[in-house]
Amino acid sequence: MSRVNTEKSPLLTSNANASVQSDGQFEWWERPSDSRTQQIHIDLVENTHVVARGDDSFSSPSPKGPTGEGTDDHEIGSIDIHGHNEKKLNEFYSTAICGNDITSSVLYVSGTAASVCGVWAPVATMIVGIVLALFRPIYHEVVTALPMNGGAYNVLLNTTSKKIAGVAAALTILSYVATAVVSAYSAISYLQTGIFPQISDTWLVFGTIFLLAFFAGLNLIGISESAFVAVAMFVFHLVTLFILIAFSCKDFFSQAGLQKFHDAWTQPHPMFNIAGRNTASLIYLGFASAMLGITGFETSANFVEQQEPGVFPKTLRNMWMAVAFFNPVISLLVFGVVDFDVATDPANSDSLLAIMALGINGDRTWLRYLVAIDGFVVLSGAVLTSYVGVTGLMRRLALDRVLFQFLLAENQIRHTNHWIIIGFFAVATSLIAIVRNQASTLSGVYTCAFLCVMTLFAFGNMLLKYKRSKLPREVIASWPTVILATGFVIAGFIGTVINNPIVLIYFLVYFTITMLVIAIMFTRVTLLKLLLFFCKRLFANRASLQTAIARQIQQVNETKMIFFTKTDSIAALNKAVLYVRDNEQTNWLLIVHVYTAKESIPPRLQSNVQMLDEAYPKMRIDLVLVHADFGPTIVDKLAVRLAVPKNFMFITCPGETFTHKVADLGGVRMVTH
Repeated sequence: MSRVNTEKSPLLTSNANASVQSDGQFEWWERPSDSRTQQIHIDLVENTHVVARGDDSFSSPSPKGPTGEGTDDHEIGSIDIHGHNEKKLNEFYSTAICGNDITSSVLYVSGTAASVCGVWAPVATMIVGIVLALFRPIYHEVVTALPMNGGAYNVLLNTTSKKIAGVAAALTILSYVATAVVSAYSAISYLQTGIFPQISDTWLVFGTIFLLAFFAGLNLIGISESAFVAVAMFVFHLVTLFILIAFSCKDFFSQAGLQKFHDAWTQPHPMFNIAGRNTASLIYLGFASAMLGITGFETSANFVEQQEPGVFPKTLRNMWMAVAFFNPVISLLVFGVVDFDVATDPANSDSLLAIMALGINGDRTWLRYLVAIDGFVVLSGAVLTSYVGVTGLMRRLALDRVLFQFLLAENQIRHTNHWIIIGFFAVATSLIAIVRNQASTLSGVYTCAFLCVMTLFAFGNMLLKYKRSKLPREVIASWPTVILATGFVIAGFIGTVINNPIVLIYFLVYFTITMLVIAIMFTRVTLLKLLLFFCKRLFANRASLQTAIARQIQQVNETKMIFFTKTDSIAALNKAVLYVRDNEQTNWLLIVHVYTAKESIPPRLQSNVQMLDEAYPKMRIDLVLVHADFGPTIVDKLAVRLAVPKNFMFITCPGETFTHKVADLGGVRMVTH
């Protein structure tokens, strides 16, 4: 049991005129009557009442700001944690950013589907469009209920345990790796097919690695995405696709084109030679391969905080319209322009549109060059997006202590996270080096990773309905819609594995390695204790080594967490303690109650916190009472004053009467009903 602190805490004495009162168990720090009123938000922390229990102060005598430098109260009040002045993206810019991702997939999904199911590719891609339509309300519900960046990881973090959210994080990282590799490989393939046909397939691998290294270098020197550049690329890509469709329609509806399309329907697909394959199985396997065409649909959910209000559902609609139009139309036209054997050849799957651009007579070299350049530019943009996306995700994971803290290190010249960028390049390079020219295997790994992320997002929607039903949201996806959509993506995953079983091995190897790293982070205190145990026995005379390990354990365990409570319910408080004990590597929890009048403080809060402190002897549980109006401002102030990052702050699920948006709290996590 912690003894009562009878000395002034340096944290709480910023007001030199404050007086101290004690009831024998707690200390009340009262501001003088002539101090400024607490309605002045800039002085909110300076003028708060605080009650504290514990052996030590909550922070050092000079509170640290976000940069680690000492700060006074005026500086604290002027900090803009959320970037409220950040210019938000409108529908056009937001659609361009995520549209580049999802529409770039048409450059390889048409060829992939054609190689798997032949003339049934348009049907397969139409089914994919239906699946995407099912996921629109699912994403809409989740993101409007939890309007924060992070996608599947964020929704699972706020509806279930941190360990399960870690699974979503691992799959998302793997999806970024596969995105970078497939996009880089396809970009080089378009250059080879459309402009440099003399390049051998061996150089495809080296070209892919070079492109990955090039964008790693750009990210290391701080060159990132630009909304304006994204718009320019998106417009160029759409114009190119419409030009390709226009000329392909001319060829398709010519006598030669219609005859070519008729011949394609009369030729048996090579897949029919496999026992048990029929038209239904071809459509199913084609659908599984065509699911590659919706990769990128989650992109908008990863930067929703940067979008203007109401823009997110419009980006979902626009992405769905693009997929539902371009993929089936191009998959249909290709069989009236390109010979059946060429269209269904797996070797051409990554650059089929460049072949299609030549036309039925093979005399439109200029269009082939245009499509090749467009493919290279847009797919290269997808590589850049992967670097930017994975850097943001891994920074978030490191801050949440799901990944190692050294990943947050920044180089002194450009202030970029070099370990994340270099590590991502190394993993992506290893995948292309192992798989080499097996384009179908690369696409399969990509599809598996993305479909797993989609499945977890759907499960997150179910958990949101069950565990966070009080959260306001703009739409509610029906249970049949969520279940049907989940069934489709699971069927797509199974079909991808049936198409190419070796895909499952590569997928599981990279997923297992990623999960192993995350598992080490979740069990690092136990592992350090084991290491300390063996060091004491094997290196008894190495006191410095033992001390270093012990300090590392202490540093991890002394990370402070905050749980905001508005009641003294022992059940709710106990749930919060159990969540921290089971999900966080720490022994220190601050239970914070924000009140506007002393009379409104729950009468049993003090005794219940004391009871929990006694019930969990391995944890330090402190009580902090703050006289203020709860909201984003007080969260910002406490984050600086108590030196607790906002991603280490927790609340119960707010109801419909909650006056603030969850996103405005800056990453505060929901951990109980």
